[in-house]
Amino acid sequence: MSAPGRRPSGNGRANSAGRGSQASRPPRPRDVQPARRVAFDVIRAVSSSDAYANLLLPGAIRDAGLAGPDAALATELAYGTLRQAGSYDAIIALAAGREVAHIDPPVLDALRLGVHQLLATRVATHAAVNETVNLVALAAGRGASGFANAVLRAVAGRTAEEWLDAITAAARSDDERLGLRHAHPVWIIRAFRRALAAEGREDELEALLDADNAAPEVTLVALPGLAEPQDPRRPYAVTAFGSPGGDPGAIVAEHRGRVRVQDEGSQLVALALVGAQPVRPGERWLDLCAGPGGKTALLAAEALRAGASVDANEVIPARAGLVRRAVAAVPADVEVLEQDGRELAAERPGRYDRILVDAPCTGLGALRRRPEARWRKTAGDVPELAALQEQLLGAAVDALAPGGLLAYVTCSPHLAETAAVVSTVLRDRADLEELDAREVLRAVSQSPIDLPAPASGSGHAQLWPHRHGTDAMFLSLIRKIG
Repeated sequence: MSAPGRRPSGNGRANSAGRGSQASRPPRPRDVQPARRVAFDVIRAVSSSDAYANLLLPGAIRDAGLAGPDAALATELAYGTLRQAGSYDAIIALAAGREVAHIDPPVLDALRLGVHQLLATRVATHAAVNETVNLVALAAGRGASGFANAVLRAVAGRTAEEWLDAITAAARSDDERLGLRHAHPVWIIRAFRRALAAEGREDELEALLDADNAAPEVTLVALPGLAEPQDPRRPYAVTAFGSPGGDPGAIVAEHRGRVRVQDEGSQLVALALVGAQPVRPGERWLDLCAGPGGKTALLAAEALRAGASVDANEVIPARAGLVRRAVAAVPADVEVLEQDGRELAAERPGRYDRILVDAPCTGLGALRRRPEARWRKTAGDVPELAALQEQLLGAAVDALAPGGLLAYVTCSPHLAETAAVVSTVLRDRADLEELDAREVLRAVSQSPIDLPAPASGSGHAQLWPHRHGTDAMFLSLIRKIG
């Protein structure tokens, strides 16, 4: 075994073992356990093609015929590796004695997968090393596999805690130390701290980071009036499907889409739009940014029971197709439009009694479900998104009828995408009032929810993974005076 910190030979490049026919000879076929192969293929697609793991992995598992423990292993390996990639890169750089930028991407992805098995799972050391070396041999050649073997054996020489101490030893700030230890970019650490501080709960930061790195429970929704919830205390959330990361496909298929996967936070913010004030028959509702359609289906089911109608809009055609699939289980006529939401709202002044603005955002509230998202977004993405959010919200209030209600929602706790957007729009409009979203959420959830009032005194609500077990959904409820 290589001593920790000793520089492995080779450079992680394909065919780096030597020259001539020996180096160019293709590697002998080697068996790789199917769950690891699926995880590696998904990680490679995320790295090389900007694929989304949560969209790709279920199909990859089905195509490989994985089920039960094998499917669970593939899920844990893929998601766990992607969540912790930043920390693993720092560990690999120390173990290899070089920056990860100088390691071939397929080799680096395999090393990340191997490091995750060594430091974060109960996989035996020999299995983690051997299977990863075989993956590297298939992906990049036998020369690169020798390099991978040396790096992994160096990693195996220390515990996870020892490696975390090693990579944080040279951190230049507390935020950088937290980022390395908890696998979050520094800019996200700072955004989370500010959002928690707005509630006087900055001391919860590390609990939030830990929650982001834990596999979330799979939660289903029973569409109201169309399927029965399992827990009457939570009328629409069919909670705790099996183990974290489990595949609820059989239940969804059995109920023909009337029971579906949906985070409970997403359910609550959609139901708040319905529960904030009584529904009058004949109301018209709009889901302005509807893709992929989960909240649209929930609203459509509620509208069907109340005698209301729903329009849905999604500017991206592929996502509009997902909306149509989502609402197909609801026996109601939902018109799905494909326009820029700002333009559609401008064309329909005063038409809608309720509008959901689930605005495009950084997605920082769903990092536990979208493991690669934390490494894709940057602080530079926020100003453009915030400007779009203000425009969408401003346009939506023009499409709201007098007395109508609007829910502004983001799957992000970043203050620039949440409180700042709402305050900017409210400041410029004398015909709007913000309701107490916290009280509405408590009412629709039918259970106590710890929702402290922001220091600003505004009425919005923020859900959190570490506190509520949901994605970090933000909700502001706005009524048009008239």
